[in-house]
Amino acid sequence: MQRMTTQAEWAARAKAVLPAGGFGNFDPSMFIREGRGSRVWDEDGNEYVDYLIGSGPMLLGHGHPEVLEAVLEQLPKGQTFFANNALGVELAEDIVNAMPCGEQLRYVSSGGEADMYAMRLARAFTGRDKIVKFEGGYHGMSAEAQMSLAPVKQVNFPQAIPDSAGIPQSVADEMLIAPFNDPDYIRSLLAEYEGQVAGIIVEPLQRIIPPEPGFLQLLREEADKYGIVLIFDEVVTGFRFAYGGAQELYGVTPDLCTLGKVIGGGFPLAAIVGRADIMAHFDKAVVGADGWLMQLGTLSGNPVAAIAGIKSLEILRREGQYEKLRGFGHQVQDMIRKALDPVGIGYRIVGDPTLFEIVFTDAKPRTYRDVLAGDAGAGKAWNDTLRAHGIFKSPGKTYPSLALTDADMEMTSHAISQAANAVAQLG
Repeated sequence: MQRMTTQAEWAARAKAVLPAGGFGNFDPSMFIREGRGSRVWDEDGNEYVDYLIGSGPMLLGHGHPEVLEAVLEQLPKGQTFFANNALGVELAEDIVNAMPCGEQLRYVSSGGEADMYAMRLARAFTGRDKIVKFEGGYHGMSAEAQMSLAPVKQVNFPQAIPDSAGIPQSVADEMLIAPFNDPDYIRSLLAEYEGQVAGIIVEPLQRIIPPEPGFLQLLREEADKYGIVLIFDEVVTGFRFAYGGAQELYGVTPDLCTLGKVIGGGFPLAAIVGRADIMAHFDKAVVGADGWLMQLGTLSGNPVAAIAGIKSLEILRREGQYEKLRGFGHQVQDMIRKALDPVGIGYRIVGDPTLFEIVFTDAKPRTYRDVLAGDAGAGKAWNDTLRAHGIFKSPGKTYPSLALTDADMEMTSHAISQAANAVAQLG
């Protein structure tokens, strides 16, 4: 029998061909062999309850039988065509009908692409150059998005700090950085740059930080006041917070939103969705050569991803799905409180029951800097212990899925108890 290749052996092979030994996404020492339902297994055979779920896409769990059936039916008919296909149109109809801002849609292959094009659309539509983003907000890997994503150095707003080499200063000059959840600052910023701002891009839930009551509505009002395109980055929250995304949950409708993750059912697919008059800039016949935004992609709207998305959204429309998802989130949050409250160390559960994390702090985090100020040592002990006891998750997010079971909850409860003990020992 051939000996199984271990994770350590795979890591050595990866270092020879991959910069930093990985894909750039997650801990490069981890090699996931397979996933089924709510569980994943690594190349050493270790089994985990999966709260990473591909960083969000696998809301239904791994290998959902109905999604697999739909995909397997499509595969013999063709994987991609670089041409319109009926499945892509059908999925677009579902998405546009679901999103409050939805009138038209354009496909891309990743959420980062969608965010990049959304910002470019705002510039094309308004004829302005500057974009407002919020410190700590994640919008992919474009040059604009890599401004003040995770700055260690804290500078005065609205100065933009690049998080990557290779970005020209000219990009930073067109980005205005604001603190999340600060109504007074955003009002003064937009007044100061009146007539210059093309768009405001924001995660309705910034990573894990919820908007303060009225903050998103303020952005809507200020965008209307100054003729600015309001963009909700719903790559994470779309079809997770509610069927109509965070814009449905919070009751604020943007001009554009970006979607990814869930809409592809585990396959590469993303989209820009929004008002028809703004989306018209993708149509040269409508806006002319000077107003046209060129966009194409080899895999945009490919039928395999489209059918996986269609089936995933069909399942999510069934009665009780979001109540079930939020119920799992509440269960895990209750386990955390039960385990950590007696420890006597300050902590906050930050986020939404469908997406949250622990920040070890006494104060309620309202901004990126508040989260950054949390106890990193306690956070590391917490996450390391969870993984050692069979919980697979990001160091910064916990993603419940609809595939979770009673057995998963028992395993999660035990791991959380052990993690609380590890944090207690730090005190």
